[in-house]
Amino acid sequence: MSRYYEMDVEILGHAPEKEDQIKTAAEEEWPFGDWWSTGEGDIHASAQSTLSGGESEEQFTERLSVAVWRADRSFCEVMVNATYLEDLPYETHTLDENDYARLMAANTGEPT
Repeated sequence: MSRYYEMDVEILGHAPEKEDQIKTAAEEEWPFGDWWSTGEGDIHASAQSTLSGGESEEQFTERLSVAVWRADRSFCEVMVNATYLEDLPYETHTLDENDYARLMAANTGEPT
């Protein structure tokens, strides 16, 4: 059974000269694409895909961490924020005709 997730990864304290290898290793485990950094020696990425074969979020974190550590050839912090996308809470918002009149008047400069 596959489950759809967004995985956000933050990698801290890695060897700067291994950054490209770390990104490649992480991308082999999950389809991370656009990487960014706050300039403090950390790198971040997020992407959506599926966990399958009954793999848990914790098992994914272990698999990704091992790939990153092998690429870095040392320990660095690998933080994963996993969001299960198939059953998210949500709120429904709808407006009525009174809202229409109020908002349209407010946006055209006409009095209500």
